[in-house]
Amino acid sequence: MPYNHLNDYPADIRERASRVRLACFDVDGTLTDGRLFFDSQGVELKAFHVHDGQGLVLLRKSGIAVAFVTARASVIAEQRATELGLEAHTAVKDKLACVQEIAARLGITLDEVAFMGDDLPDLRVMSQVGLSVAPGSAHPWVRERVHWRTSIRAGHGAAREFCDLLLAAQGHADTLLAEVTRLQGERIEGKA
Repeated sequence: MPYNHLNDYPADIRERASRVRLACFDVDGTLTDGRLFFDSQGVELKAFHVHDGQGLVLLRKSGIAVAFVTARASVIAEQRATELGLEAHTAVKDKLACVQEIAARLGITLDEVAFMGDDLPDLRVMSQVGLSVAPGSAHPWVRERVHWRTSIRAGHGAAREFCDLLLAAQGHADTLLAEVTRLQGERIEGKA
C-alpha cells in the first residue's frame, strides 16, 4: 500500500521538504524532552527515543546527510550520533556558522538545509534555512516563527515525524515500506 499521508502536509512544506539534502537537529528539547539529568557524580544523562533514531538512520540511508548541532558540550550526544552513523557538533557557539560550514563542505545551499530546534538559540539558523521545524513542545516564540511544527512532543518521536515527512516528500517512504514488507515475507517463507 503506498504511503498516502503526504497530502496531510501543506503544499509549501512538501515542496520545501523535497529539496532537503542536509537535516540538522538541536539535541536538548528536540531529540530529548529537554530535561537535564545528573547523577550524584555530576555525570549528565539523556534519554533518546528509539523512533527518532530509526528516522535519522533512514534519512542517512536515503541520501540525506544528518547532523546534530547543539550548544551544549555533550559526550552523550556525540555517542548517540556515532551509534547512528551521524555527525555531531557539540559546544557550538554559532549554530548558523556551523550549519553553513557543513553545507559548504557538502556543496549545497542553505535552501537545501532543514533545521529542527526548540528555543531561542536555534532561531538565527532556522531563519536562514530552507525548512525550519519545531517539535510540538517548542517554546512559543520559536513555534510561531518556523515553517512547520510537529504534532508530537520533543523526546517522544517528534524527530521521527519530521524524518517521515522528508522521506515521503522525496519519494523514499514507499520504497522503504516495500523493502520492509519484502524482508518480512522472506522471513515468513524461511520459517515454513
